[in-house]
Amino acid sequence: MIFNILWIVLGVALVLFGADKLTEGASALARRMNVPEIIIGLTIVAAGTSAPEFFVSLVSALNGTSDMAIGNVVGSNTMNAMLIVGAAALVAPMVISKSTVKKDIPCSVLASILLVVLAFDGALGRFDGIILLLGFAAFMVYTLMQAKTGKADVVRENSPVWKNILFVVFGLTGLVVGSNLFVNAASDIALSLGISEAVVGLTIVAGGTSLPELATSVVAARKGQSAIAIGNVIGSNVFNILLILGLTATINPLEIEGITTVDMAVMLLSVALIWLFSRTRYTVERWEGAVLLLGYMAYLWWLITSL
Repeated sequence: MIFNILWIVLGVALVLFGADKLTEGASALARRMNVPEIIIGLTIVAAGTSAPEFFVSLVSALNGTSDMAIGNVVGSNTMNAMLIVGAAALVAPMVISKSTVKKDIPCSVLASILLVVLAFDGALGRFDGIILLLGFAAFMVYTLMQAKTGKADVVRENSPVWKNILFVVFGLTGLVVGSNLFVNAASDIALSLGISEAVVGLTIVAGGTSLPELATSVVAARKGQSAIAIGNVIGSNVFNILLILGLTATINPLEIEGITTVDMAVMLLSVALIWLFSRTRYTVERWEGAVLLLGYMAYLWWLITSL
């Protein structure tokens, strides 16, 4: 137990370090290449911060713990939308561009709806996985087309490219290693206490694998880079559903047992709330962030009382 607690502390420290370096390096590269920060958030940063979810879900599926694999993604997406956006908005109101509200966030909503529909029969088979992967391919093509047509603010960036790339690499490494340490230690503690795989996946594992998103988005919001903050969350949610569950289900079909319709509904509602709040003056205000946080705490209370 003591060693697990020490691993948790070390994991959190590595995640915080990685988030700071990844945000700094990615935003600098975006400015140098005249690429909109929202695109960097939707792709590079989102892929990096989704690496823990991919590792945990794939290993869980291969080990025969499908509920933990699916619960990890469903829980992470709910946490991304409610806890992370809520916390980032409390740090600083998040200004969101019109294109993000009209194009990017709806992609996350559609991905969530697609997962709910495919999982309705109680399983994600290989065919379902292929459908999710095709959806991911379409999302990436759409995002890259946005990058070509989008306009970026021209900001002079004097830092060397190699330094920015190193920051991104070190940041991603810190995020992945730190989150894995956290997940392994926290899962050992929870399972030793007799908590079910589904609840562990929805809460502790989801929390650990969402640490990169939380740290990256809060740091980005504090630095005034709300485009990276919201892009990271939206991109991660799409990556988690379409790529991670798509690959995992294609490799090893997933049976859904402990994940309830309430869990799926809360995941869908969470991203819908972000879309709703974003449409009001294209900003997620502090009070709206507080609403998201309170909603997440209510969901956690429901999970705990239903044990």
